[in-house]
Amino acid sequence: MLDIADIIKFFISFFLILPIVTFIHLSGHIFFVSIFGGTERKIIIGCGKKLFSLGKIEVRKYYFWNGSCEFKSLIYDNRISNTLIYLGGSLFNFVGIFVIYSLISFGVLEGSIFWYQFIYFSFYIMFFSLFPMNFSDGSPSDGKAAVLFLKNEHEDKFTDDIQIRKNED
Repeated sequence: MLDIADIIKFFISFFLILPIVTFIHLSGHIFFVSIFGGTERKIIIGCGKKLFSLGKIEVRKYYFWNGSCEFKSLIYDNRISNTLIYLGGSLFNFVGIFVIYSLISFGVLEGSIFWYQFIYFSFYIMFFSLFPMNFSDGSPSDGKAAVLFLKNEHEDKFTDDIQIRKNED
C-alpha cells in the first residue's frame, strides 16, 4: 500500500537522486572533452529558464529534468576522442554504480533505499544512453553516435545531451 513515506521517497528520488546521477553522466562527457582540449565547456542541469550558474555549471528551472553539456571545439578531434566523449557519460555512471555497490558490499556504506535508487537511476540513464536509437527530436543516443562516428557516418557531432557550440562570426 502506498503511504506518505513512499511519496517522500519518490520526491527524494526525482528531485535529488536523479539530478545527481544526471550530473555524474554529464561530468563523464565533460571529463573527456577536457582531456581532448575542449574549449568553453559547460554543464547544464535541467531545462527551462536559467536559475543560476556556479562556475561552468548552469542550473535551470526544471533541474530534475534532463541536462546537457556544451563545448566549442576540440584540440584532438578524431574518431577515438569523439567516441570516448560519447561514451564518457555512461562510463562515469558505470563507475558510480561499481563504487557504491562495492562500498555497500564492504560495509563502508549501509544499504539503503537512497543507494539502491542511485544505482537504479544510474543504470537507467546508462542503458538508454547506450541503446543505439534516435530520440524523438532526431538526435542519436550516445551509443548510436559512437557507432556512427566509428563508421564515419556521423557529421553533426551532437547527441541528446552533448552539443557543440558554433563559432559566431
